[in-house]
Amino acid sequence: MENYHTVLEAITSSQKQGILAIIVHVEGSAYQKEGACMWIDEEGYITGLISGGCLEEALSIQAQEIWQSQRPTIATFDLKQEDDLSWGQGVGCNGTIQLLLLPITEQLRADLLTVKRHLEQNQHVLMVKKWGEAATDENSCLFLAENGQRWGNVEYEIPADLLNQRHAVGTFQSKNGIFTISGTSFYLQHFWPKPRLIIFGANHDVKPLVSFAKQTGFSVTVVDWRPALCCPEQIPDADQWMVGFPKEAIPQLRLCERDFVVIMTHQFQRDQELVSLLSQQPLFYCGILGPKRRTARLFPDFSIPDGIHSPIGLSIGARGPEEIAISILAEMIHVLRKQPSPEGGIR
Repeated sequence: MENYHTVLEAITSSQKQGILAIIVHVEGSAYQKEGACMWIDEEGYITGLISGGCLEEALSIQAQEIWQSQRPTIATFDLKQEDDLSWGQGVGCNGTIQLLLLPITEQLRADLLTVKRHLEQNQHVLMVKKWGEAATDENSCLFLAENGQRWGNVEYEIPADLLNQRHAVGTFQSKNGIFTISGTSFYLQHFWPKPRLIIFGANHDVKPLVSFAKQTGFSVTVVDWRPALCCPEQIPDADQWMVGFPKEAIPQLRLCERDFVVIMTHQFQRDQELVSLLSQQPLFYCGILGPKRRTARLFPDFSIPDGIHSPIGLSIGARGPEEIAISILAEMIHVLRKQPSPEGGIR
């Protein structure tokens, strides 16, 4: 999942000097793509990853110069060569990476804290930085939230076409990079809220799915009507535990088109109730545990609607709770990366 959530947490919770390194352009193949970022503090501690380890050490050294100058820097690394005479130092990644290195000033730290708060409120944020010669002239960035709020220390006129960029992308389907808008080059960075995974059911087989999803970057909520099972003591890795029957819980969840839902209660009537209540919810993903024949029986016409993933998970021959959890998570990531958001919910 995107690593900027961890990076934003590290920057906004620290008072140390440091730089924010962002991949802005990639040619060929590379370990990470545009938008991947990393925080290097004044003591050399690194949060995030922009390569497999071949760039981080060099950037830590370069960071010291950037702290002193307090000016942005653009760095380009050629990882194509396989000999030790080139920058690639034998890595042979067949790619060239261009990085934007931003010193974390008090203003930028405050701006990034506002980004973090919007993400926590389930708001998409677009960061804009003028590119070309102006990229290293000033440390200012413009931030646009989907609710219309804007902030950042910028003095140039904002093209109308740029303002429309925050509405021009589908859910989780944005592309980071350098774009020409109204004749001017800008670097655009999209920040998305963590995708929320709601799991209905708190049986033993839920635990590995919660754990793996949390490690991958999902915000995980477990919902069950049994308080002895739906609690931190039984499922410690969840972000939220909601005790209640489906009819009580679903209105409180305020589901939206960015949510992932997995139904795994192991109780047929409970699953029927959930399917009925979720039928008009605009979910991004919905999967139901169990054989396809069982899932079909959950619907009035014994037909599984489009948009329902059943059998849930990628077909990898999974056995046991851990492997099944991996197959489910792999399918959710596949949907997140490859497919557009569905037009409706379970229909």
